[in-house]
Amino acid sequence: MRRVIAGVGGLGLAVALSQFPEYAQQYTQRLGGAVDELRIITQDFDRTAAVGGLDRTQALGRYVDAQDSFLAEQGTAMTATFDRYEQLSATLERIANADPITRLQSLPAYLDSDIGRRTLEHYQPSVPVTIEGVFYAGGGFILGYLVLSALWRFLTLPFRRRRPVYRTRD
Repeated sequence: MRRVIAGVGGLGLAVALSQFPEYAQQYTQRLGGAVDELRIITQDFDRTAAVGGLDRTQALGRYVDAQDSFLAEQGTAMTATFDRYEQLSATLERIANADPITRLQSLPAYLDSDIGRRTLEHYQPSVPVTIEGVFYAGGGFILGYLVLSALWRFLTLPFRRRRPVYRTRD
């Protein structure tokens, strides 16, 4: 019975972990799309500022110094956009250069971001056919099997029959 339960746990965790490479790939695609769009906005702003003889900092300064609250808020919004572009670009760079173990360790960071939540909302499971997917499935099976086997042994410990101890007489 223990082996059956441990096997089921192993298969369950194997299926769950085998989906991580696909989730990471879908997350990376969404992240790349966001970076591409922010790059277009950033380059357009910089190009418009250059036509006016300004760099980005000077152009943003004009927004902030404006007496019009709408323009001041636009300057604040553009600053936040540029900061987000830098942050997402750095994240994309880290993910692109990460090995499978590092990507798995970064899972909480994926799920904690707006892009990560939207990716999870629209996630489509897949059959793992890559080496990475098989690696995660195998690791998940072993881990699930061992954890449930140990848990089963622990929970059934009070119900085991004690074997009598025979002592030899001297």
